[in-house]
Amino acid sequence: MRRLLAISIVAVACVGAILLTGAGESKPGTRYEVVFDNVFGLVKGGDLKVGGVKAGVISDFRLTDDEPRKVAIEIEITVPGLASFRSDASCQVRQQSLIGEYFVDCQPGKAKRELGDGGIVPVERTASTVPPDLINNVMRRPYRERFRLILTELGVGLAGRPDDLNEVIRRAHPALREISQTLNILAEENKTLRDFIVDADRVSAAVEPNKLNVARWAQEASETASIQASRSTQLARQYNRLPVFLGELKPTLAELEGLADKQIPFLQAARAAAPDLERFLTELGPFSEAARRSIRGLGPAASEGRRALTEARQEIRQLKTLAKHAPRLGKPLRQFLQTLDDRSRSTDDDPAAQPTAPPAPDKTAYKQGQGFTGMEALLTYFYNQTLATNPVDNVGHLLRLLASASPSQCSSYSTQPTPNQIAECKSWLGDSQPCVLQKTHVVDGVDYCSNQATQVSERSAPRRDAPTSPDSPGQAPAGVPPAAQEGPAPSKPPRVLPPEVEKLLEGLGLDDLNDLPNDLFQPQPGQNPNGGPDRVLDFLLGQ
Repeated sequence: MRRLLAISIVAVACVGAILLTGAGESKPGTRYEVVFDNVFGLVKGGDLKVGGVKAGVISDFRLTDDEPRKVAIEIEITVPGLASFRSDASCQVRQQSLIGEYFVDCQPGKAKRELGDGGIVPVERTASTVPPDLINNVMRRPYRERFRLILTELGVGLAGRPDDLNEVIRRAHPALREISQTLNILAEENKTLRDFIVDADRVSAAVEPNKLNVARWAQEASETASIQASRSTQLARQYNRLPVFLGELKPTLAELEGLADKQIPFLQAARAAAPDLERFLTELGPFSEAARRSIRGLGPAASEGRRALTEARQEIRQLKTLAKHAPRLGKPLRQFLQTLDDRSRSTDDDPAAQPTAPPAPDKTAYKQGQGFTGMEALLTYFYNQTLATNPVDNVGHLLRLLASASPSQCSSYSTQPTPNQIAECKSWLGDSQPCVLQKTHVVDGVDYCSNQATQVSERSAPRRDAPTSPDSPGQAPAGVPPAAQEGPAPSKPPRVLPPEVEKLLEGLGLDDLNDLPNDLFQPQPGQNPNGGPDRVLDFLLGQ
């Protein structure tokens, strides 16, 4: 920031000096004489420009007396502030338009010595423009024949004055003169250029390994410059506030100076305490000597530790051997885990995976036609298994656990359990099982076992002291405790059949599942005892 402030102050001073110098020494009506080799296209009263700004007119023409003769034009500057020509001022004939208009363009120069009124700009600092239309005319008849005659007749004379011809050509085209000056400057700095190329090669070789960092630095520098350019207004406001900030900083610096002055007594006190500190360090020597015994006592402990490390070398070698094979396991393990987390490898089209999938642009985001990833499916399996063994409702949790004292009799499913199996394998919740231990369960005139509205009298309702069984009314199943045969039947919501089952029963002419034949699930003679499902299919297809 200090460097930018200095540059800004110098630039403002230079601009002010230029404006003050021009305004104080220039005046309207100043005349200068400019010498040219060729003034083709210039006319009296033509435009005169200084630094590209129209400043006056061409007032007169004349031929010089020296040989070879040149053309001197007189220019008059009529605009204030532009008439201060220096001794190194230069002028050039330029083409103003394509229709052949020309004007004189001058640069006032930077030398300290000033050209007074009537000063002369010599031919060495002037240039004439070769009009493009003349060059084009040379390629057409009869101009090309005339040009051939001129070259033929004047060739000997031009060959005898090569230096003058070279100088005229350079002045005729300023670019050639500037190129020649550039080449001369480069020739004078050839050693510097050689050292520069060598140093550039050395720098390039050093930068090559870090070319990506250099490119990133250039990119970040460009972005930083763009950000600064976009905030030029704020930066300009900051520079404008800088003098105010410096003015407010002065009291702080004054306080800092006072703080430094106040630290002098502290430093003096520290200097006075230095001998005591030195004495403390000197007396610390005997304490260090006394501590050597403790340090020596650490030697045996270090020896034991070294022996333990020596004995652990075998384990270290085994770990090293295992580590050699770790990359072999690591790569397939990585591939396996990446495959599990790849949604494009899902086997089923399951839209249920979309709500739990991460949003785009995550690589595992859900797309149309995909399903769960392998990892999600594995976690879903454990989740579903947990819910299957531990269901939960608004009442609480229930652990589904089957414990049996006779697994040989209770592990297999049977459609016709024996009384012994019922006694050993039965299980229920509570002391009553509606529609299992009881044929009816009536609440508010609705028999929920048959799902029909009926009026059950006390005579037809089962007695609490008369246990029933699915096989024969009036007899309780073997092993049913008395507590399970007594007490009121708990409430049970109406049984609602799925629409597909109701439609099937209507097609069979049945009103309820209780209207199915009693022997539907019984095996027929000559069939497999477990062939109940085949009997059901035969019944349905037969209808």
